[in-house]
Amino acid sequence: MRACCGKILPAIRPEKSVPPATLPALCLALLSLTACSVGPKYSRPTTQIPPAYKETGTWKPAEPSDDMRKGKWWTIFQDPELNALEEQLTISNQTLRAAADRFQEARDAVRISRSAQFPLVTVNASATRQRQSSDRALKGATSPTYYSDYFLAGDVSYEPDVWGRVRMVVQSSRTAAQATAADLETINLSLHAELALDYLTLRGLDAQKQLFDSNVGAFEKAAELTQSRFQGGLASREDVDLATTELEQTRAQDIDITSARDQFEHAVAVLVGQPASTFHLPAVDQMPAAPLIPATGLPTELLERRPDIASAERRVALANVQIGLAREAYFPTFLLGLQAGFESGKFTSWLTGPSTLWTVGATALETAYDAGKRRAISDQAKASYDEMAADYQQTVLTAFQEVEDSLSDLRVLEEESKTQDAAVAAANRSLEQATNRYKGGLENYLTVITAQTAALSNQRTAVSLLTRRMTSTVLLVKALGGGWDVSKLAPVD
Repeated sequence: MRACCGKILPAIRPEKSVPPATLPALCLALLSLTACSVGPKYSRPTTQIPPAYKETGTWKPAEPSDDMRKGKWWTIFQDPELNALEEQLTISNQTLRAAADRFQEARDAVRISRSAQFPLVTVNASATRQRQSSDRALKGATSPTYYSDYFLAGDVSYEPDVWGRVRMVVQSSRTAAQATAADLETINLSLHAELALDYLTLRGLDAQKQLFDSNVGAFEKAAELTQSRFQGGLASREDVDLATTELEQTRAQDIDITSARDQFEHAVAVLVGQPASTFHLPAVDQMPAAPLIPATGLPTELLERRPDIASAERRVALANVQIGLAREAYFPTFLLGLQAGFESGKFTSWLTGPSTLWTVGATALETAYDAGKRRAISDQAKASYDEMAADYQQTVLTAFQEVEDSLSDLRVLEEESKTQDAAVAAANRSLEQATNRYKGGLENYLTVITAQTAALSNQRTAVSLLTRRMTSTVLLVKALGGGWDVSKLAPVD
């Protein structure tokens, strides 16, 4: 006798025939067994979680009405064009569609593995007419040369989940599907963040283009003034050449911005599932306003709000199940079989009582020797678990790093923007004074050129800082999970 989970398994002894009456009882005994668990109990790997974010600064506390917590976090920029593009990405992005298809494949794999929990029923029907050789060996005098065979039978086979192998296969498929669902959410968050980054960078380039267009117009007027002063004998030829040089350099930079903008416009087109050749985003007069800093929450919440962390944790759980499956290989496999049907040599008596046939039995299979294969598979499963656990811990550490990086960037950029605004105001005053002194004949044009260059450079830096503040906000939202949490993980059953 063999014990399993407190129940006794009858031993199958091949040296003695099993009475037919005991076969159904044996089958029922195997069917009534509760699956034994041979795998290790799973618990989430421990990881270091800081008590608070270092770069908290003066960020506002979390509120139930936060747009980021509603999922459509991009609405914090209050840009209708961006909102429409983000909605279009959800529908038309091909990378997102492929990820959704991979998730559906994983869900179908769960259904496939779950089918092993039920008996397999097949039906076999055949009708044949045969002629045997009259000269065959051992042909009897009464053996027919021609005969027919009509056969109809159903087969039922079932593997009792004695050691929990089938249950663990289902659990493995389900856990893998959950990881794929988290991967889908990670891709979804990354694509929406990438679209926001490209769009906001493009709007930053629009602001720079508007700035350069304005300066080109101002430099054209300055060049005309210098030319008039030269013709009136109030300026030198050198002043004219300096004014022309500054004008053409600014025009060249203006054209270069157009090239960079086109690249981001093409990237946005691909993200929303449209050909770059037919997609166009009209320029706007001003950039979106810098949004309020989104709420960060507590560091402990990050483990529940990042889909990549959820994916990594599910893969640790999957590796844990694989250890159980590797251990299960050390135990025998049982199979129950039943066949019943009709067979006759005459069609008229095919489906009658005397033509009835049936077979019922049980099979046990155990590997006696495999040259260490099962041990190697078990060791491999344990090593895979350690690998997945290390990947999970690294994912958590990287998540905290990304949040701290974004918080630090926003804090520094906010302070830098205030200083830069003061620099822009000072540069504009310097340019105005230099222009007035040049018109009064107190300075040469080199002083004006220097002031113009400083003013344009500081204005462009201010625009770049605003763009960086908005893109850093996107990165912070992405680092915080974009309002997602594990409760939104798509079901796989």
